[in-house]
Amino acid sequence: MTTSPTSTRNRQLPPSLVANLHSVLAGRKPPDGDGVEGDSSAAPVEAAADSEPAVGGPRKPVVLVTNADGISSPGLTHLVEALVRIGQYDVYVCAPESDMSASAHSVTVHRTLAATSAPLEGAKAFELSGYPADCTSLALSGALFSWSNPALVISGINKGPNCGERIFYSGAVAGAREALMIGVPSVAISLNWQEEESRESDFKDAVEVCLPLIKAAMRDIEKGLFPRKCLLNIEIPTAPSKNKGFKLTKHSFWRSTRSCWQAVPRNRHPAGHFMSMNQGLGAQLAQLNRDASAAGAARRSGGQSKMLETESVAAAGKPDQREVVKKVFRLELVEKEQEGPDEDVDFRALKNGYIAVTPLHLDMHVELESEIRACVSDWLSAVLEGCRDAS
Repeated sequence: MTTSPTSTRNRQLPPSLVANLHSVLAGRKPPDGDGVEGDSSAAPVEAAADSEPAVGGPRKPVVLVTNADGISSPGLTHLVEALVRIGQYDVYVCAPESDMSASAHSVTVHRTLAATSAPLEGAKAFELSGYPADCTSLALSGALFSWSNPALVISGINKGPNCGERIFYSGAVAGAREALMIGVPSVAISLNWQEEESRESDFKDAVEVCLPLIKAAMRDIEKGLFPRKCLLNIEIPTAPSKNKGFKLTKHSFWRSTRSCWQAVPRNRHPAGHFMSMNQGLGAQLAQLNRDASAAGAARRSGGQSKMLETESVAAAGKPDQREVVKKVFRLELVEKEQEGPDEDVDFRALKNGYIAVTPLHLDMHVELESEIRACVSDWLSAVLEGCRDAS
């Protein structure tokens, strides 16, 4: 089940999928014709209208790439370079101009957004002064590009995992979810980045291990065989080249972090400084974490008293004053021990070294979830079988 460096270089999937796929398939119900089984009757998604056809050849299928970490992030850069290098797709990019991690499915409705061309060789790229969901929405609207539907939307590669409750906060997942809402197949890809051991080159390895899945998705989208009622959330372990294989997983609701709110002095950290619109949300959160840690350390070392400040405010033209209490807090996220007996949940598979593939959908009915998991299991099994036959 281990992916060798040689197989990674050859962009081959692991030789077999782990056994949990077989249990999913064994317990499935016969298809009832509702279209969940890959929607093979659906017409293939058309390529972009403004995609330049190759000289003497047909128009290439189109891939749209977005993310949450910002257009200059190494995960997006390496992914786009690899997709361009393949030469089989027309690659388009619309990504936030700055770090918008943890922005969830935020959209901009009361502010004008600016889209600026970005220098990504081989791709037509724009950076947007908005959120990841804005990027996908604008790109698919036909207002930025003159087409409406690419074959596939890829959101990533995100720096840091999007398992468990983080799926709800994730801007990267939101970028893919926005495409699903519009009816375009999508995947979100994240790397389980660890500050003490991860390196930028890990993003290149992460691209190599997920490229076969992307190529299979593009092939099967054209045939109408790719699962159409869900997006695939792909989580790559910390050491991508040493992964144990792909594993179909379930979305867990375990909170892998806990919120630790810390009071800090207002005179030292004005609120406006942290909420500046010129700073990406991800950078703000990182700064909040640092400040909260510093405040906690100061409190532990010096017995700091409760931080509470008051201001006297008088209404215009009136001599009497009223006291307004203002408190300032910063959020620190603290990692919790990842417990739980189920080996098929996303964070457990990722921790154990597997590439976790979790189908996410918009309809929360339990019966539909079971059918979607079976559909994705079918598709992954077929992809792996095809790779074995080709090797």
